[in-house]
This record gives sequence, C-alpha cells and structure tokens, in this order.
Amino acid sequence: MRQKVSRGRIEVDGVIDLHGLRQSAAHDALIGFLLRAQADGAKLVVVVTGKGKSVRDELGYGREGGILRRFVPQWLASPELRSVVVGYEEASIAHGGAGALYVRIRRLGRHP
Repeated sequence: MRQKVSRGRIEVDGVIDLHGLRQSAAHDALIGFLLRAQADGAKLVVVVTGKGKSVRDELGYGREGGILRRFVPQWLASPELRSVVVGYEEASIAHGGAGALYVRIRRLGRHP
C-alpha cells in the first residue's frame, strides 16, 4: 500500500496527529476520527503517533518509549473498531514513516 500511496495511485482521505496527547485523550480522538472518516466515505487515513523516545534505566538498559506508538495498533485491532478498520501498516516516510500508520477504512454496511 505504501508504494501505491507514494506513487499517487491511492489518495489519503484524512490525517489525525495524536502525538503529544495523553493516552485516554488519544484513544477518544482516534475513535471519533475513524468513525467520522467512515461516515464520510474515507478509504485511507493516516494516524500519526510519533516515534517516542528511547528511555534508559539506571542500569543502562534501554526500552522503547512511545506509548501511543505501541498502543494505537492494539486499539486498531480491537473488537471495538472491527467494523471500522480493515487493516493498517506503517506509513511511508512522506507521511511520517515509523511514527505514523496508514489505516484502511471499511465501507459502511460491510462487516467482517
């Protein structure tokens, strides 16, 4: 899908930027955005999560930061959004790369 978008064969119908939001606010914003996108007939949207920062503990072990980067894919795959989301994948560099996702929207009336 990334190639089709980058080559202009598929248009992005909307973008939401969640980075900087707290987890609960981001979840609510994402749900509302996806429901509106579906109601508007969108086929493909971009969800920007941000990449987060790597964090090192006192022993020097690193762990990946980016709460939204970790949780948004889980939210997209949840039963709550099954009737809205067809699938998702990492966006191309032009749309945020590892800090963003392409999300395919299910047409209204079509359920899994």
